[in-house]
Amino acid sequence: MLDGSSWYQNLTFWSGVVAWVLAQVMKLFLYMRRTGRFDPAFMLRLGGMPSSHSATVTAVALSVGLEAGFGSTLFALALTFAIIVMIDAQSVRRAAGQQARLLNQIVDELFREHHFSQKKMVEFLGHTRLEVLFGMLLGIFTALLIHGWLGG
Repeated sequence: MLDGSSWYQNLTFWSGVVAWVLAQVMKLFLYMRRTGRFDPAFMLRLGGMPSSHSATVTAVALSVGLEAGFGSTLFALALTFAIIVMIDAQSVRRAAGQQARLLNQIVDELFREHHFSQKKMVEFLGHTRLEVLFGMLLGIFTALLIHGWLGG
């Protein structure tokens, strides 16, 4: 088992990184399947299936639990932050995306009559519950895989 004395040997760190990368790659493949276009920049966009935020924080929290124990203060802290991030991804950021969509519609209507900037606000910000759930499941799978494969 790696002792975690260096950041590059830290299973919790790698669980989070790998979960994020897997989620972003999955987003790209789902985008390609839906549109037929390859756009690597899509991997860096916010929102979509699965939630990379949920995958990352779930993988980190589970890794902390596996390393420090599920009764530890550190796990309680990691779990609390994971829950906050997932709620934020599903509700607050999604609401901001809906507001951006509405503001873009208003600007489109005003633009027809006046000369305003055509720059649009980003609408694709938040996640549905299903996207958060799949991100969470991906995070669990990733942490278990990393700890099972590298943890001994």
